[in-house]
Amino acid sequence: MELHFEIDEVAKNTFKGEIKNTRISEDVFMVRVESESEEAFRMKREIDQSLIQFYFAIEGGADFLFNEGRYKLNLEKEKSLLFYNPLMALPLNIKVQPSSKLVFLYITVEKLHQLFVSGSEEIAFLNQENIDKKYYADHPLNPLLVLTINQLFQSNIQGAARDLFERAKAYEILALFFNKEEGTDAEQCPFLNDEDNVQRIRQAKLILIDRMTHPPTLKELSREVGLNEYRLKEGFKNIYGKTVFQFLNDYRLDKARQVLESGKFKVNDAAYHIGYTNPSHFIAAFRKKFGVTPKKYLTGKTFPTHG
Repeated sequence: MELHFEIDEVAKNTFKGEIKNTRISEDVFMVRVESESEEAFRMKREIDQSLIQFYFAIEGGADFLFNEGRYKLNLEKEKSLLFYNPLMALPLNIKVQPSSKLVFLYITVEKLHQLFVSGSEEIAFLNQENIDKKYYADHPLNPLLVLTINQLFQSNIQGAARDLFERAKAYEILALFFNKEEGTDAEQCPFLNDEDNVQRIRQAKLILIDRMTHPPTLKELSREVGLNEYRLKEGFKNIYGKTVFQFLNDYRLDKARQVLESGKFKVNDAAYHIGYTNPSHFIAAFRKKFGVTPKKYLTGKTFPTHG
């Protein structure tokens, strides 16, 4: 597999930095982007639908533009994006922000299955129910993953040893990424060392999902799961990377996007379906999260839903 990225012709004369393309194996490819430029620049390439795509930002960030810029997703500092669309190739149009440090990883779904064969049913888009469906996810990077990715930019290892180092880091990044998926970074928060507390917080998440249209207040939720509000708020953010109601808001909007894509709901119906009583508030929230209104998203979508 070869996936060489270059900057567009317009930026070649002013670009300062490095774009390093590395084939890790036949089924894994990594791109390291370090921009020292004071202006943003574009990178374009079509990505085959057989590939799972991972994007990580250590510094700066990037905008992923689709439908000629009418729809975009943002990759922010110390966050990640995951794309997978087995139904069609995704033409990438990436606007890299000034002073950015980014890592892209591409891997075939078959290779990822091999790496995680014993736990593939626990990875959302690898289980049999979702394997042929579009998938998108975004996550904050935990401190260990930030440290590991930074080492790719800071190491002075050269020659053949550098190739071995980069191969090892690519697999380490994948391992840490999916370790984050399982919520095992909960140990960063001292009172979450107690597995009982972790289970209570996971119960809180399930309650929010089950009652997304009429969610409990934070006080009601804390009473229901048997944790005080402070422990619930801090623990929830440690495990899921978001506050309780950031999680709820994102979950509801993702569900709205899914039902809109089904073609069975109009915009107002989608708003009521996820618990919004005022469609205009729903439209504003949808636009804030996805960069377009629900109506514009429906008329120009080419992008995968959350899994």
